[in-house]
Amino acid sequence: MGRAERSWWPVLATVVLGVLAAATAWVRLGPEARGTVWAEDGGLFLRERLALGPVGSLFHPYAGYLHLVPRLVVDLALLFPVPWYALVVSATCCLLTGAVCAGVFVLARDVVPSRPLRLLLAAVPVLLPTAPWEVSGNVANLHTFGLVLAPWLYAYRVRSWWGAGVLAGVAVLVGATEAQAVLFLPLLVLAWLPVRRDAGSARLLPLPVTVAALAAGVAQVVTALTTPRASAPGDPTATDVVAGWLLQTVGGLWDADVGSVAGAVVDAGWAVVAVPAVLLALVVVLGAAVAVRTGRWRAAVLAVVLAGGAAVVWTAALVANASADGRWSQADPAALLAATPSRYAAAAGMLLTGAVVVAAAVLVDRAPGAAATGRRSATVVRASRPGGPTAVVRSALGWCVVALVVTSWVGNLSTDTQRSDGPAWAPQFAGADATCRADPSAVLDVRTRPWGAEVPCSLVLGDR
Repeated sequence: MGRAERSWWPVLATVVLGVLAAATAWVRLGPEARGTVWAEDGGLFLRERLALGPVGSLFHPYAGYLHLVPRLVVDLALLFPVPWYALVVSATCCLLTGAVCAGVFVLARDVVPSRPLRLLLAAVPVLLPTAPWEVSGNVANLHTFGLVLAPWLYAYRVRSWWGAGVLAGVAVLVGATEAQAVLFLPLLVLAWLPVRRDAGSARLLPLPVTVAALAAGVAQVVTALTTPRASAPGDPTATDVVAGWLLQTVGGLWDADVGSVAGAVVDAGWAVVAVPAVLLALVVVLGAAVAVRTGRWRAAVLAVVLAGGAAVVWTAALVANASADGRWSQADPAALLAATPSRYAAAAGMLLTGAVVVAAAVLVDRAPGAAATGRRSATVVRASRPGGPTAVVRSALGWCVVALVVTSWVGNLSTDTQRSDGPAWAPQFAGADATCRADPSAVLDVRTRPWGAEVPCSLVLGDR
């Protein structure tokens, strides 16, 4: 096998991974959810696309920030017959989620050299137990997956100019879609470290991504400061933030049925979720400490930043949106038992799971190489010698964490969604052609979940 042929295998494997991840997201949605339009997909995004056009709507702010990729998806969906709109949106969002999984797999290679463990990390966006409930397969929540990709994108040490160009384009798409990606902009420093000793322009390889990410971040900040938000800000108590974190974020890592988790809390107290939360924190801290001791500073930084980012994203959601605060610490048992997964907890859960997997990868790896630096220090060599009881215990702990993550995913492969009961989009267009031919200026009222959409007959008749 020649060198050129071998070089295509990683690319092919990455594409296959992305396709399989997209298929997983698609299957987990279920047929009814795939054919049902969700929230802003048939509301504001569709309405503004029709009113402002394909160009004017792209950078039009909504809720205080930009939504570039969701608006592009709506543009794409409108190239197809309007009865296909729901399926095209769902399929495109699943494909983009698969692309995020493939991107994480590639971009995390300096932090998680082990391919099986990096595969586990890459699968988080499509296998998180609560992902299908609301955030998967729709443009209204597509930004969540951009948030998952952002830390890996910003921290990656790019190898070539063509790679730098591609990732700069991705950085624009991510930054102009997810405002909270600005939280991870400091990770751009990692892309420049250690300082390259290459001659000439190779030292500037991180520059395109840095400029693109900063420009998109500035655009989001300016938009947030100059655009009013319709939603009322929240005023959560510290106990509500913590209780919600324990129930929604930590509990949602193990069981997609948050009401079932709440039942355990009602029966046995908050310790049933507080103890696992403490153990997860200890795993992340231990993994980061081992990474620092063995010279894997990138892994240490990413583990801590992902876990911290999860906490910040959750807290910020409650502060920015009054509707996000379930008052969990004050709720009566009936209200707790009626709890459903929060989309904000899904975002935090993906980041937290990523931190745990990175930490587990450090604990499992008893022979850390120099993937990022190309060399070993004497300290790393001594720490990596197998056979010591500490290394064995550490590795066993890491594998136990991996086993728990996989077990939680296997137990939640089949999950319910907000759209599982419809209403399906396409069947509502039966007879629409005749109606619209009789009155081409008519507007059809089409039911979506949980709202509705106004579809002009010009779309039905193909006049876009």
